[in-house]
Amino acid sequence: MQRRVPMLVSVLLVSMVVSASAQMKSPRQPPIRPVDGAGVFRNYCAACHGLDGRGDGPVAKALKSAVPDLTSLSQRNDGAFPAVHVRNTILFGADNLLPAHGSKAMPVWGPIFHEIEFDQDLGNVRLENVTKYLESIQRK
Repeated sequence: MQRRVPMLVSVLLVSMVVSASAQMKSPRQPPIRPVDGAGVFRNYCAACHGLDGRGDGPVAKALKSAVPDLTSLSQRNDGAFPAVHVRNTILFGADNLLPAHGSKAMPVWGPIFHEIEFDQDLGNVRLENVTKYLESIQRK
C-alpha cells in the first residue's frame, strides 16, 4: 500500500500538468464561418430564401414583401445569370427593392463577409463562392 501512494500521486501530478498544458496551448477559438458557397448560403441566406433558394425560408412569412426566388434569376434575365447584379446586391444592398438587404448607405452582408478572421479578409472569397452557388441552382 505504501508503494502505491507515491505512484498514485505521481500519476495525478502528471495528469494535472498535461491537462493544464493542453488548456494553455489551445485557447478557445471563435467558430469558423464557412467560405464555400453552399455553406455561406445556408448560414446567411436560407432563413429568408429557403434552403433551396425558392424564397420560402422560415423568416419569409414574417417579412412585409415577398422574398425572391433565387433559382429563377437567370429566367428573369433572359437566360443569363446576372452575376454582377447578384454580387452588388449581396455586397451593397438592394436599395428600396429589397429592404431586408439594407441600402447602399447601410449594407447588411458586405461588411459581415469582410470581417477579419485569422489575419485574413475572406469576404471576396465568400462573395464569389455564394454567387457561383446561386448560379449553380438556377432552374433551366
